[in-house]
Amino acid sequence: MSLTNKILLAMVAGILLGSILNLLVNADALALQHRQWVDTYVIDGLFEVVGRIFVASLKLLVVPLVLVSLICGSASLGDSARMGPIAGKTLALYLATTAIAITLALLVASLVSPGAGIEMQGVAAFEPTPPPPLKEVLVNIFPSNPVQAMAEGNMLQIIVFALLFGYAISHAGEAGRRLAAFFNDLDAAIMKMVEILMALAPWGVFALLARLFANLGLSAILDLAAYVLTVLGVLLLHALAVYSLLLSILGRLSPRMLLRKMRPVWAFAFSTASSGATLPVTLRTVEKKLGVHNSVAGFTVPLGATINMDGTAIMQGVATVFIAQVYGVELGLAEFLTVILTATLASIGTAAVPGVGLITLAMVLEQAGLPVEGIALIIGVDRILDMVRTAVNVTGDATVSVIVARSEQQFDSAIYDDPRADTAAAARSAGAIP
Repeated sequence: MSLTNKILLAMVAGILLGSILNLLVNADALALQHRQWVDTYVIDGLFEVVGRIFVASLKLLVVPLVLVSLICGSASLGDSARMGPIAGKTLALYLATTAIAITLALLVASLVSPGAGIEMQGVAAFEPTPPPPLKEVLVNIFPSNPVQAMAEGNMLQIIVFALLFGYAISHAGEAGRRLAAFFNDLDAAIMKMVEILMALAPWGVFALLARLFANLGLSAILDLAAYVLTVLGVLLLHALAVYSLLLSILGRLSPRMLLRKMRPVWAFAFSTASSGATLPVTLRTVEKKLGVHNSVAGFTVPLGATINMDGTAIMQGVATVFIAQVYGVELGLAEFLTVILTATLASIGTAAVPGVGLITLAMVLEQAGLPVEGIALIIGVDRILDMVRTAVNVTGDATVSVIVARSEQQFDSAIYDDPRADTAAAARSAGAIP
């Protein structure tokens, strides 16, 4: 069985077992001591330990992978003066897709009206964590202490430092060439660590999903079915239609191959609900299976995991309309434009961690003049939707990487079109394939 099928099987098994355990724990027929045993030793014991170790292992690779990949990429591009155009194209595409995502979410939600007929009974108060001002976000991009940035996992600061260091390597003569060779070897070793971790992925995915559904159950989704289905519908529309259209028009490539090769990445994203934790797998897939050169992928993928939050923008658009309908507030064109602009800019300062979309949603609601307390209506199902929108986010990272790489002639179409691309790429890098 392929690794992709193993991960998909683990996802299904985890969801089913978690849902069954949720029913057992809440069943009156089961003895109290048995329910406590299942809850303590299985759900919050075994599953939590395995899941947390798996996520920690993923996060372990994020900082060294981003740092080394970006240094290698910027060092190889340092003499070509193409880093500026690559950065400009990448940033423009990420912001454009986010704006499209939030616009699409507002339009669909306005047509579907998921909040119509919802009662506000039992809405709890919600105290959001205040988002940082945009000025502070821009200033904090530039590190004063790169070691501290790596220790804290501040991805934007790591990206800036790695780009500067790689550029310096490319202009340091013989010493720079020795350093570049060292980092290339280090990059190969880190990619091997990613492969080892992927082999253990099915167990981690199974434990994460089993614990999540054991705690939530399926009832949380059914209570807000209209809202959940609207968000899921827009997420699928954006992932399958918008990205495919962009890839066909701008990249002149068949989107079917990209969607096919992204399945293992989706499984990681779905189970971890974090673009940052999924980054090692996304980067490996973009380079080894989609044919994007490291000089581009090493920049676009880490940047996308930090600022490309199309799935989060979709949730914010649907949630804004949903909350407005529940509270009986009419949204006009000015409010819609405000939401689009705020959500697009907020994506730049959004960390790639689970649940952070609720923080930026509070800012969006405030700008639109809506009660922030309405977030309490959707908290119950946000974790599940967060998993799906993370899968959309990483699809956007891969799509933009392919488009930018193709426009910069840093793209191998033979790898992209090859279903066995990972094996072929490894053989090519070893010199077995010309």
